[in-house]
Amino acid sequence: MEYSKLPTPPACVADFCLIPIGTTSPSVSNEVAAVQRLMKESGLTYTMHSAGTTLEGTWDEVMHIIGQAHTLVHQNGVLRVQTDIRAGTRTDKKQHFSEKVSKVESILAADGKSVEKKVFVTETIQKTEGEAVAAAPQAQPEPLNPATHKGTWASMLRK
Repeated sequence: MEYSKLPTPPACVADFCLIPIGTTSPSVSNEVAAVQRLMKESGLTYTMHSAGTTLEGTWDEVMHIIGQAHTLVHQNGVLRVQTDIRAGTRTDKKQHFSEKVSKVESILAADGKSVEKKVFVTETIQKTEGEAVAAAPQAQPEPLNPATHKGTWASMLRK
């Protein structure tokens, strides 16, 4: 087999988190904004989330844009950039990344129950005279766990 002639996949979904290292501030929002402008200009399908960007296109397009993001951040004065990339490909069908999310949401909706349970927490507050009284209980979401949330992603982690 001639490995140098293997093509790259025709479709790719990649989730990446670009990490500027050595900036003068712990905030990297300016770098993120610059990369998002690049994503918009690329014409590829993408979505930003709190921990990175999901990008969709051909393998070559996606990896090219991630490389350009590195160059852009370097050009803005950052000397070192690291990126975590999680990429997926399929050959059996075309599937947009939003369809994957919609599929899971429809499964959860079919469960007919909420994914989140509520537990009550009582907090102590101080009166102006200095005596403590109990505040009204406030609902707090219960963390997901496999034992109490059958049929959710948490239950699949048990297996």
